Amino acid sequence: MKSQRKPYLSTTQIILLSFLCVILIGSVLLSLPISSSNGRALPYIDALFTAATATCVTGLVTVGTAASWSVFGQIVILLLIQIGGLGIITFMTAVMLLFNQKIDISDRLLIQDAFNLNTLSGIVTFVKKVLAGTLTVEGIGACFYTLVFVPQFGAKGIWISIFNSVSAFCNAGIDIIGDNSLCDYSGNALITATTAVLIILGGLGYIVWWDAARVIKNRRQNGGRFFKSLTLHSKIVLISTAVLLITGTGLTLFFEYNNPLTIANLPLGEKIQASFFQSVTTRTAGFAGVPQEDLTNPTAILSLLLMFIGGSPVGTAGGIKTVTAAVLLSITVSMIGGKTSVSLFGRTISKQAVYKAVAVAVMSFSVILVSTLLVSAVTDAPALDILYETVSATATVGLSRGLTGTLNNVGKIIIILTMYFGRVGPISMAIAFGGKNPSRNIIKNPTEEISIG
Repeated sequence: MKSQRKPYLSTTQIILLSFLCVILIGSVLLSLPISSSNGRALPYIDALFTAATATCVTGLVTVGTAASWSVFGQIVILLLIQIGGLGIITFMTAVMLLFNQKIDISDRLLIQDAFNLNTLSGIVTFVKKVLAGTLTVEGIGACFYTLVFVPQFGAKGIWISIFNSVSAFCNAGIDIIGDNSLCDYSGNALITATTAVLIILGGLGYIVWWDAARVIKNRRQNGGRFFKSLTLHSKIVLISTAVLLITGTGLTLFFEYNNPLTIANLPLGEKIQASFFQSVTTRTAGFAGVPQEDLTNPTAILSLLLMFIGGSPVGTAGGIKTVTAAVLLSITVSMIGGKTSVSLFGRTISKQAVYKAVAVAVMSFSVILVSTLLVSAVTDAPALDILYETVSATATVGLSRGLTGTLNNVGKIIIILTMYFGRVGPISMAIAFGGKNPSRNIIKNPTEEISIG
C-alpha cells in the first residue's frame, strides 16, 4: 500500500500565497463601513484595488486616499504598505522575534528566498538590522515632515507625517494630503528633499546600506578608499542610481523647461528641483511633483524607461532593478566588442546572473505587453496613457496619467493582477507554479548553431 505524501509548498509558493492572503484580508477590512470616511462601505472592487496597491507598494488608486478612507481605513492602508515594503516574511519574523519565538531552518529558508540572499549565515541578525534601520529612517523622515505639516494641519500633521514617511520609504507613493499628491509642494525644498532621500534610501537596498556601513567602519584598514572597498553589487547599484538620477534630472529639465503646464513658470532653482523629484519618483516611488498627464511626450517616454528599470535589489523598490539593467547593458557592450564573457568593474559576471537578468527583463516586458493589450481592449484611452499605467503597475511605481480612476471593473482587475505580478516577480510566479522536473538539469541536448540578429 502506497503511503500518501503530504502536500508540499516551496518557499517561493509560500511567499506568493502570503502576499495574496494579506491582500485579501486587507480588502475585507477596507470593505467594512468603519473604513470609509462617510460610514458607508465602498464597493469591494475599490477595497480590493486599494489593498493590492498598498501591499504591492504601488500607489495607483481608484479613490482618493485622504477623502475616501476614515482614520481606521488609513491605518489599515499604512499597515499594508509597511508589510508590503518590508515583505510579509520579514513582518512575520518580526512578530516571532517580538514574542521570543524560535526561528527554525524553514523560517530561515523563507527569509533567504524573500530577500534573495545567497547564504543562511547571520540571517536573523540581518532581519533585525532591516527592522531597526527601517524604523529609524522612517522615524527621522516623519520628524522632518512635521516641520511643514504640523504648522499647516495642526495635530493631524503628525499622522500625515508618519503616513507619508512610511509610504515614501516603502516606495508606495500613497499620501493622505489631498488629490494632487505632492504637486502643491513642488517648490518646498524640505518636503522635496525629505521625500527624495526616503525614496532613494528605500530603493538602494539593505545590502548596500550594510556594505557602506562596513566600509565606513573599516575606513582605517581600507585607507579611506570608500568606493574601491565596496562589493561589486554595491558599486553597480550606486553608479547605476547616480547615472539614472543625474540623466533623468537633466533630460526632464530639458524637455519640460518651456512646458507651461509643468515647470515653465517656476524659477530656475525650482525647475531643477521639480525635475530632480520627477527623476527620483519614477524609481518606483509614485509621488507626483507635477501632473503626469501634462508631461511632454519625450518626458513621458523617459519616465517609462526609468519606471521599467526601477530601484535596486533587496530594497523596497520595484522594476527590473538597476543591477539587471547594468548587466543587460554590459551584455550588449560585450557582444558588440566580440567578448565571450560579461564584466563589470574588473569582475566577471556569472552566466547564471546573466541568464537571470535576461529572463527578468523578458518576463517583465511580457507582463507589460499582455496587460497593455488587455487594458486597451476595455478602455478607449490614449495608448501612451495605457502604457504609462501598465508600466507603472508592473514596476510598482504608482504614477498615472489620470487613467486609474476611469477604469471599469474589468480594467481594475487587470491592473490588480499586474501589480501583484510586478510585486512578487514574474520569474517567481513561473518557478512557483511551473512544476518541477528533476531531470531538467541532467539531460543535455545536442548543440547546434543558429543565426541571431
